Amino acid sequence: MKRHHARKRFGQNFLHDAGVLQRIVNAIDPRPGQTLIEIGPGLGALTRQVLPLAGKLTVVELDRDLVPRLQRSCTGSGALEIHSADALKFDFCRLRQSGNRLRLFGNLPYNISTPLLFHLFRQLPCIQDMHFMLQKELVERMAAAPGSKTYGRLSVMVQFHCRVEILFTVGPEAFRPAPKVDSAVIRLMPHSKPPVEVANPATFSRLVTQAFSQRRKTLRNTLKKLLAAQQISSAGIDPAARAEQLSLEDFARLANLLDSTSGDHG
Repeated sequence: MKRHHARKRFGQNFLHDAGVLQRIVNAIDPRPGQTLIEIGPGLGALTRQVLPLAGKLTVVELDRDLVPRLQRSCTGSGALEIHSADALKFDFCRLRQSGNRLRLFGNLPYNISTPLLFHLFRQLPCIQDMHFMLQKELVERMAAAPGSKTYGRLSVMVQFHCRVEILFTVGPEAFRPAPKVDSAVIRLMPHSKPPVEVANPATFSRLVTQAFSQRRKTLRNTLKKLLAAQQISSAGIDPAARAEQLSLEDFARLANLLDSTSGDHG
């Protein structure tokens, strides 16, 4: 079988380190009867480890050239269902069976990680948990606390939707071709009940995006089209603060205020 060359446009970096693969499988802990979905199986290094343990596995792969290779390499290991599709447009909820929520995992291409996470957040009622290998810097941003340099829109939105757990980091040498950055494996557990009360999640998302639109500016400036300075103060928040200083609770208070005032401040 001729060797498959990683494609830059698909952001392909194939994991080949057996020790790292085993650690990921241990973290996922796949069992028969679960609905397991792998995003971007690539050459199937992780697929071949999970499939025999689960007995059945669904994968979503964009690169059509990899599909026959995956089928051949997994023959006899279990029931493999392959969807040749773009994960960014894929309706994962339709894969849900018999009340089982989905367990998603994968070594995600760096170039689609953030948009893919937001795509999955819209489908969270169908999802039990997610285990992803991502760029370490992105993982640190997802888990960042208020006040830190890496805390931003991604941190707030991820933490609003999920409990974030960084499991371990992985060096470039575990991949072919070796990326120029470190990676990390993360576990995301959707909250059964959001950590903060938000009247309208769409308003919350819009307000957070607007607050971080110009990081160096104060809330008085970034939110002026949505809330007046005195309204921000009335929520117990200093209009001279910057977005990165605000907690999830602070953003929830501002979003709920925006909803209740319909954003009209003259």
